[in-house]
Amino acid sequence: MASSYVGSLSPEFALLGLLSQGPAHGYELHQKLHNELGQIWHLSQSQIYNILNRLESKSYIRGKLQEQEGLPAKRLFRLTPSGKERFETWLRSPSRASVRAIRVEFTTRLYFSNAVSVEMTRELIGAQIHETQAGLARLQRMRKDLPPEQIFNQLGLELRIRQLTSILEWLASCHKTLIPAQEGEDSG
Repeated sequence: MASSYVGSLSPEFALLGLLSQGPAHGYELHQKLHNELGQIWHLSQSQIYNILNRLESKSYIRGKLQEQEGLPAKRLFRLTPSGKERFETWLRSPSRASVRAIRVEFTTRLYFSNAVSVEMTRELIGAQIHETQAGLARLQRMRKDLPPEQIFNQLGLELRIRQLTSILEWLASCHKTLIPAQEGEDSG
């Protein structure tokens, strides 16, 4: 059975996630994204405002002007019920078994699941391990079926196989770092 992927590598889900934590202004969202997920997402303030406008046009968020004494008015953005549903559906979905999807999309999901609960984080890591193992098995089958004279295709698949193998090790490290050891389990 094929997995269904919700979302893409769009930063809109990171912004929806930040707004799921509470209303915020565009500048606050930019600062939080930079401070919390700056190694994952590199967005300018203008890019963030463009994404916020797009999310608002799709009714995933709602902005309201707030007057400030002696300063220009600011827009306070809130998540709408449809935005919350879209974010939560995305949050519970595994990422494709690719280096970029895991580095960007999964790590963003991991950040938000960790803010929700340990159980959600455990489930998310488990689902991603399963998805990555399935992707690794597909690549290994593809490599096995390649004719020996297709050296560069073999080398390309070998690189992808090694990357997913490394990601599986990293996922185990994520689990060890984010999931507290249970009583009776070996913590080392």
